[in-house]
Amino acid sequence: MEVILLEKIRGLGELGDKVVVKPGYGRNYLVPQRKAALANAENLATFEARRAELEQAQREALEHAKTRAAKLKEMVVVVTSKVGLEGKLFGSVSNFDIAEALTQAGVDVKKSEIRLPDGPIRLTGEYEIAIHLHSDVDASVTVQVVAEEDE
Repeated sequence: MEVILLEKIRGLGELGDKVVVKPGYGRNYLVPQRKAALANAENLATFEARRAELEQAQREALEHAKTRAAKLKEMVVVVTSKVGLEGKLFGSVSNFDIAEALTQAGVDVKKSEIRLPDGPIRLTGEYEIAIHLHSDVDASVTVQVVAEEDE
């Protein structure tokens, strides 16, 4: 299946590239997410008419991601959770909890942007968490998981 990319996708191509992808990937992900359009004459003409607009939107998204990364650069977020013996959490700290803590700290981050390659955090301690803000911009944040104080 041949598609025209409507934005830069890491490992696939740049804005405006015609690439061949597997039909399922194109039909189920790229086209519905408006990341690509089918490569036919009509869509190619529409793309060329909107090229400047799409390039401007991509530049703005990149700048927005860079400003968010600058805010996140030195940030340390504290997440409290109930803890049992030996520092093990009752439950876990997931990307949702981290995104919520970052949003409360003043930087809007979606849970889908947070990368937890080892899965949810299940022990107290300090963790370096990767955040994927844009195909060209990654940031990292220090997350401290601490025990909730009993009253």
